[in-house]
Order: sequence, then C-alpha cells, then structure tokens
Amino acid sequence: MLACQTAGPAAAPVIVLGSSLGTTGAMWAPQLAALSADFRVVAFDHRGHGGSPKPPGPYAIEELGNDVLALLDHLGLDRVHYAGLSLGGMVGMWLAAHAPERVDRLALLCTAAHLPPASGWRQRAATVRADGMGAIADAVVARWFTPGFRPDVVASFTESLVAIDAEGYAGCCEAIAGMDLRPVLGRVAAPTLVVAGADDPAIPPVFSESIVEGVRGAELVVLPDAAHLASVQQADAVSALLHKHFSAG
Repeated sequence: MLACQTAGPAAAPVIVLGSSLGTTGAMWAPQLAALSADFRVVAFDHRGHGGSPKPPGPYAIEELGNDVLALLDHLGLDRVHYAGLSLGGMVGMWLAAHAPERVDRLALLCTAAHLPPASGWRQRAATVRADGMGAIADAVVARWFTPGFRPDVVASFTESLVAIDAEGYAGCCEAIAGMDLRPVLGRVAAPTLVVAGADDPAIPPVFSESIVEGVRGAELVVLPDAAHLASVQQADAVSALLHKHFSAG
C-alpha cells in the first residue's frame, strides 16, 4: 500500500496529490497547508519513493495508476479530485482515462502525455542503479528551479533526492520510458486544468499545450518565473489555482 499523509476535515471533498519523480508527498507541503481548510488532502508517495513499497523495476504507468486506485479503495474513497505534477500528472492522466468514475476534477502540472526519448530514461535508470542517486542529483535538481532560486530549498530537495531508493527511482524512469498516453487523452472527461512553468527545462510548456489539444475543454495556465517544481517555486499561485479549480462545479 502506498504511503500517504493527510490533512483537512474528514467529511470535506478530497484532493489527492501525486508528486514528481524523485520527490515524495512532502513536496506538496505548501498546498496541504493552503487547501486543508476546505478540503481533505491526501499526498502519496509513488512506489519506490519515500515510505511506499520498493519492488524491483521496471515499472509501468498502469502499475503506478493501479497503486493509486488501491490506495483509494483502502481509504474508502470512491471519487476524488486529483492533482499531479510531472510523474504524478502522468498517473493522473492514466487514472482519468482508465478509471473515469474515480476522478471528479483533474489538475495536471508540469507534465506530459509522452516524454521521449525512451533511451534517455533507460540510461538514467542504468546510471542510478550503477552509481547511486548522487550521480544525477545536482543535474536533476538544477532543472527543478530557476537559477538563483532559494539555495536552502534547492539544497533540501537535493538531499531528499539523494535519499530516494535508486531501484525505485529507476523503475519509475522506466515507466516514463514506456509511457504514451496520447491515444487515451480523448477519454478524459474530468474538467481539467493544465499548469506549465514558463521556465521549465524538464517538461517545457509545449508538452502542456499538447495535453490541452487532446483533452476536451482543458484550460492552460503558464506560470512565469517557474521551472519544473512550480508548486514549490510559485506555491501561492498554484494553491490558488487548485483551490479555484476544485471548488468549481
């Protein structure tokens, strides 16, 4: 069962938060604080990350999605709002396309339905298996924030990335390598907000534009002065966008 942390009233509408590759649910701390007055918020760790099980890879995106469905069942949650960033957004698209009855409203942040080349992800998986997480940490975190962003935050996320299980991280890299959700975007019926960081070098806004083209009625917001972890760098703006989107309807 996936590890998770929760905040907010038990009877309130539920928002489930899926984090990026190489982070845990703790990534969403600003949103837990901002949203928990009006929502029950559940932030989970992907398999291979944090306190969740760490089976040997490779993983597939459908396995990560089914992990979330199992968590919802365990928590007794029939239907939820879902927001995911990067890998968490990929899982969100899979959920909304394959289990639409479980997703009320959807928010996709700094993510992509397809992120080639697969060879790059497989090479990254091989690198961390051979040399550990420290071999890629500085280069990866440099893409998470714009240059000059708070050094204390950058250092904290670098330390957290190094602590991620190498096999779990590699397995999730392989899930991204094998993922192509473009054919199922048309099946997403949940009202969808797509958020991109204007300065995101990991998943530039063009990938968000592609999602909006595939998901009927999706809305796109591009945040200035934000790289890949927009929910951290522009925490207040992201929290406000999520609150508004999940309060609608």
